[in-house]
Amino acid sequence: MNFEINWDIVWPILALQAVLAVTALISLARTATEAVRGPKWMWVLVIIAGNLAGSIAYFVGGRRDA
Repeated sequence: MNFEINWDIVWPILALQAVLAVTALISLARTATEAVRGPKWMWVLVIIAGNLAGSIAYFVGGRRDA
């Protein structure tokens, strides 16, 4: 089997993942501990290991309402 990677599709997804992860980590670092659901170290792992879904999960459910 010979698989070819279509880099025209992969690069934008990788760029989006990187931008979201960096944005989520900066947001997490700037957010007070009391304003985060769960421990911050857990969210760092979710953001890094969860790829695109981890960053989205942080923005959707990781921060408490102000």
